[in-house]
Amino acid sequence: MAKKELPKVIIVFIILTAAIIGIYAAKKIINRNSLAAQIAALSPRGTPPQTIEDLRRAISLYEKKLEEHIKDTVKTGVYWKILGSRLMDGRQPQYGEALKALENAVRYYPDDESIHYLIGVSAGNLARSEYFSPREQEEHYRLAEAAYLRALDLYDRYAKALYGLGVLYIYALNRPEEAIPHMELYLDINTRDTDGMFVLAAARYMTEDFEGAVNIYDRIISLTKNKDVKMQAELNRQQVMDEWYR
Repeated sequence: MAKKELPKVIIVFIILTAAIIGIYAAKKIINRNSLAAQIAALSPRGTPPQTIEDLRRAISLYEKKLEEHIKDTVKTGVYWKILGSRLMDGRQPQYGEALKALENAVRYYPDDESIHYLIGVSAGNLARSEYFSPREQEEHYRLAEAAYLRALDLYDRYAKALYGLGVLYIYALNRPEEAIPHMELYLDINTRDTDGMFVLAAARYMTEDFEGAVNIYDRIISLTKNKDVKMQAELNRQQVMDEWYR
């Protein structure tokens, strides 16, 4: 009785499977040999550990190398963050260079909300440069918005990011309705901050919530002891009232 031949498809499948298994096994051997070589280089005799004591000593040395690398990485990330912050805080802020430094910092600390906030500030300020085309400005504003939102994803009551995002939506992106919930939360956290009240009042006015804007200006007038702040709130209130009853 003649033997049945396997279909070509099955033969090809078997060959491919064997090849994949062979590649995987080869990679495991390479990785194991690489680790062995590194441990051997760290062992007291410069050869693969032969005894349990030699192995323990080699592992200890290897762990120290890893700890040193981790410490260096931490220092590098902190350095980029401090550099970015310093470049922003100078007498002549260098937002472009600050943004580059902070983008390096966030690679080391992707879950640090303060770095995302600083990226938002840098990108937002950089977008206002007269040297940028409208497309470049839009890209920087988009980056600023994404950075603020990421900061708030990491910590939803991060007051600085709430304020920064509110200002961005109102004065740069002309999306005041999106600023309102962020500024309301900001003022829940900073209940006596008149700057935040002015921002929220502007958003109310721009969305034609005149009554809401007037109520906020009344709150500022009753709260502040600063004559200039009170005068500005009174002027703004009158302008809103004039338009409300026009």
